[in-house]
Amino acid sequence: MTTSAPLERAAVSPWALSAFWFGTAFHWLVILLSLVPANVLHFVGEAHKGTYVGLLTLIGAAMALVIPPLVGAQSDRLGRRLPYLRLGVGVNLVGLVVMALAVAGLSGMGGFWVYVLGFLLVQFGNNYATAPYSALIPQLVPVSQRGRYSGAMGMLQAAGQLLGAVGALVVSLLKLPDAALFALVGVMLLIPALVTMRGVGSADRAAPVTTSGNVSRPSWTTLFAYKPFLWVFVTRALFALGQYSVQPFLQFYNRDVLKQGNPVQSNLYMLAAIIVASIVSALIGGRISDRVGRKPVIYVAGTTMAVTALLFLVAPSFLVAVGLAVVFGLGYGAFTSVDWALGSDAMPSSASYARDMGIWHVAFVAPQFIGGPQGALLDWGNAQSPNLGYTLVFAVAAVFFALGVILVRNVPDRVQTPLAQPA
Repeated sequence: MTTSAPLERAAVSPWALSAFWFGTAFHWLVILLSLVPANVLHFVGEAHKGTYVGLLTLIGAAMALVIPPLVGAQSDRLGRRLPYLRLGVGVNLVGLVVMALAVAGLSGMGGFWVYVLGFLLVQFGNNYATAPYSALIPQLVPVSQRGRYSGAMGMLQAAGQLLGAVGALVVSLLKLPDAALFALVGVMLLIPALVTMRGVGSADRAAPVTTSGNVSRPSWTTLFAYKPFLWVFVTRALFALGQYSVQPFLQFYNRDVLKQGNPVQSNLYMLAAIIVASIVSALIGGRISDRVGRKPVIYVAGTTMAVTALLFLVAPSFLVAVGLAVVFGLGYGAFTSVDWALGSDAMPSSASYARDMGIWHVAFVAPQFIGGPQGALLDWGNAQSPNLGYTLVFAVAAVFFALGVILVRNVPDRVQTPLAQPA
């Protein structure tokens, strides 16, 4: 529980508050799971595809690691969230334009580094907006409703991913240029951002100005001494490590293991199966967590994801893999439904919501670094034996999910003693 006085009712609807997360989910699904693998393959060729996809993930994660805590701390001092959302979305859109231009003028490795520049702008802008935006949940939503709001956010995240997969599939079927898909991503990021900004409105202007001294703020160095925050951070990082161990390489898995003639389309079908299932479990899981606690939902969700990751390795056909994708999606949706609630419950002080949510967000984005070594591991394993690389990366993912389930028991069921007390 955080230090602010309990709210009886949230100041904004869950759908308006979560709209930007919908746009961001659409945005990242299309970029990371459709555009980047296909574009990198055209730039660098077959032999190095895994390594360079991993490299892009690595350098993007480096920015995502640093920006949210710093921008979040600045947002806390200003006492505002929406100005950062506006500027971040603007930079994000410029980055999408640069990436699209690099692909349109495809010219080998020279064009690739322009593409990298655009990707860095995308990462910078999106992460600049994310930490202040994330602070709106603990700031505006009372503890008793956070499961509901987290479930709404998880459901809209899944819906954004589903529409992203559908949009990418339609562009592929119509054989439109990648520029059309980049444009679609930009529109689907901008419109939900505007919905959130309008929906939050004066609630953002009422955000506490933290320089007043009314509430103490834990230092950077003592933040992790607060055990609820520490264990929420660790377990979220483990689940993210599992996700990023395989997510960038699913398109290659469809081609090399499942022998799909059009791996881009088959990958999108599999992603759609995961996302539809996650929509079903997301809103339900959040509401259940308000009644029985966050951890029971995490136990079931994490175990489901760990087991399914291993079963993908023995899927005898594409249809069976799609069935496994549905099961995995049920677990993933349940996890996302309580993810934001669990993180919000563990915030130690209302004086540093954006900074601390930015640090908590690092637990999700920093594991993108695993894409680098996992990409190299994929290429190395496949060079030793056909498809051995996929066995290695899926097995590593299952281990991370299992560790997350085991260690989440260390998160207190009810956070009673915050690190920072009102002055």
